[in-house]
Amino acid sequence: MPAKKKSVKVLHCPSCGMLVRPGDEDFPFCSDRCRKIDLGKWAMGVYKISSPVLDPEVLDDLGGLGGGQNNEE
Repeated sequence: MPAKKKSVKVLHCPSCGMLVRPGDEDFPFCSDRCRKIDLGKWAMGVYKISSPVLDPEVLDDLGGLGGGQNNEE
């Protein structure tokens, strides 16, 4: 029986769309430049987490930053 070929999963860099492989040094980006561009977008607020945190344990860990009731009086 012939051996099955392993498929190599190739992904696209989230910044420029260039092909990258999981074993590449800057994965999931194609280069350090694209990694820094993506970090800059996060820092400028281009990317945002759209849904609020609803887990009470996570809100407690964040110190009540969820905008809910203030438990300290």
